[in-house]
Amino acid sequence: MKVAILTISDKGSRGERVDESGKILQEMMKKNGAEIVFYQIIPDEKRLIAKDLRILADNEKVDLILTTGGTGFSPRDVTPEATLSVIDKEAPGFAEAMRVESLKITPNAMLSRAISGIRGKTLIINLPGSPKAARECLEVVLPAIPHGIEILRGEGGECAAK
Repeated sequence: MKVAILTISDKGSRGERVDESGKILQEMMKKNGAEIVFYQIIPDEKRLIAKDLRILADNEKVDLILTTGGTGFSPRDVTPEATLSVIDKEAPGFAEAMRVESLKITPNAMLSRAISGIRGKTLIINLPGSPKAARECLEVVLPAIPHGIEILRGEGGECAAK
């Protein structure tokens, strides 16, 4: 599985904050056999986020794009809007599952505006910017990702047959 990780952070992109969340996502995906083919920190700019998502899905043909950051209530948090502007269809189960499990830990989980969707044959999942929350949310959705990627590639069989 070819994976790209985009950290969305104004401070991180200026070198004012260490990107712990992006590193955690890389480690977790590598432990699960994924190949990290792209990693970058970019500012909270809708146009830049959308551009990178399109390039990674259309030109680099990655299987999975994980974003971290920009999913909250801050005026600069625009990752979900950028994602919505490039996806062909939503895959709401990932974000729903993350919020359900996160609500067991903190009521603030309902403040997440993260979304997930598909562009071509690429799955895009928005994750929180907090290192702890990014880890917890990826742990929730990680078991379903490989089968979803298989289906997008045209390799997956019947879900009910397994």
